[in-house]
Amino acid sequence: MGTDRQGLSPEQITPYGGDAGKTDQVRRMFDHIAPAYDRLNRAMSFGLDRSWRARAVRMVAQTAPGHIVDIATGTGDFAISLARAIPGARVTGIDLSEGMVAIGNRKVEACGLADRVALRTGDCLADPVEAASADAVTVAFGVRNFADLAAGYRSMLRMLRPGGMLCVIELSTPSSPLVKPFYNAYTRGIIPLMGRFVAGDTDAYTYLPRSIAAVPKGDAMLQLMRDAGFTDTRCRALTLGVCSIYTGIRPHTT
Repeated sequence: MGTDRQGLSPEQITPYGGDAGKTDQVRRMFDHIAPAYDRLNRAMSFGLDRSWRARAVRMVAQTAPGHIVDIATGTGDFAISLARAIPGARVTGIDLSEGMVAIGNRKVEACGLADRVALRTGDCLADPVEAASADAVTVAFGVRNFADLAAGYRSMLRMLRPGGMLCVIELSTPSSPLVKPFYNAYTRGIIPLMGRFVAGDTDAYTYLPRSIAAVPKGDAMLQLMRDAGFTDTRCRALTLGVCSIYTGIRPHTT
């Protein structure tokens, strides 16, 4: 399990502190920043988030899934990309935040995909879809927000049919000593300022780099997936280690 500089696990790191649970705080945070979320994502990643999603979409498309469940779907970018790339697929998007889902559903309507993409509020840890109903489960930049990461992986395994694929995109802290100082200065200094002036929420964008620093990476993340029951687990590091794509398969026998 990963930890941040203060030795806290990702489950212990919350946007606002205090006694409220992580799930409630994450829901509140995304409801607040929803109007600025897409604009800030593009700016903070210099547009690279689009290429990371596109890489993951191609990987999922190779399995030709009929039904995809997109967890932490946010404003629906990944769900829409999956539906466009896999014309026969239905996509169910689940997110804690009503504000994010509302924006996502407007995008789905505008794209003419409402017959194949359905976004709704829900909690991954509360079994939001029927067991063994998905051919693929995806999460883009969301697992570090889970209140219980191990339980989240068990829940996603439960959603998958035997042989189904899990695909997780998550931000990572680069390990290169040449890159890391610039990354730290950007994430700890500039990103919170952007959050303050664009979204009006410095806490949310201070939480972002702290949660990235704490979330398990590489082999540690793959071990969590294996502990939940996934097989054929793989990690692909992108953009000097700033982003990673993790995949696993639900075995035919568990």
